[in-house]
Amino acid sequence: MPVVFVTGASRGVGRAIALQFAAAGYAVAATGRSDSSLHHIENELAGFGVDVFTARCDVTDRGTVASAAAQTEERLGPIDVLVNNAGVADSAPFAAMADDLWDRMIAVNLTGTYHCMRAILPGMLERRRGRVINIASTAGKTGFAYTAAYCASKHGVVGLTRAVALEAAAKGVTVNAICPGWVDTDMTKDTIDRIVRFTGRSPDEARATVEAMNPQRRLIEPNEVAALAVFLASPEARGINGQALSVDGGEVTA
Repeated sequence: MPVVFVTGASRGVGRAIALQFAAAGYAVAATGRSDSSLHHIENELAGFGVDVFTARCDVTDRGTVASAAAQTEERLGPIDVLVNNAGVADSAPFAAMADDLWDRMIAVNLTGTYHCMRAILPGMLERRRGRVINIASTAGKTGFAYTAAYCASKHGVVGLTRAVALEAAAKGVTVNAICPGWVDTDMTKDTIDRIVRFTGRSPDEARATVEAMNPQRRLIEPNEVAALAVFLASPEARGINGQALSVDGGEVTA
């Protein structure tokens, strides 16, 4: 049974990814920061009849990441697929942005991805097989006002993906990024709440503003991102490497 390691797996896109990999017959290591939410996803995953392991993991802490990866391999076997999904988002005008906002965006979104790749990729290279899938964002391919730190962190994820993909290409490992647009998750709901709070718009008006960024005039569903992740892990995707693939309804076309 192949093994997938998913960070930020307890809710949103990470939850959808963990569930779709389980449905595809993968043993799933689901990591997150909340014991209660991990217990819930563990019960959901168990319903697929696959092996499951959950672990609290703060991706900003390299030691915690290494421990979670080692425990996964002890319980489930070698990790075949790494999905770096854990992330945070916040916004502020650049001139008024607090330093700790910048530090947190980089620490979780970029350095957290680095920590997981450092812990798990060497084993893949040694075995000459594996898939690394980094969940970036359309903010990793273009700029958005008031999100300088978030954009910088996600651009970093895309750059990291492309560089490591070239090093891994001849060793049986692919490294790709998925760049979702606005997804119907709690993270997007938080953004809608901020629009309401700072502009006085109604929740429906604020949601419509976000939906309008997608040419399809809708939010992306988490399962759409998850389906692409499962495909990138498949043998049929072995020729896809070093790519930043958008799931955004056409929001970013380059």
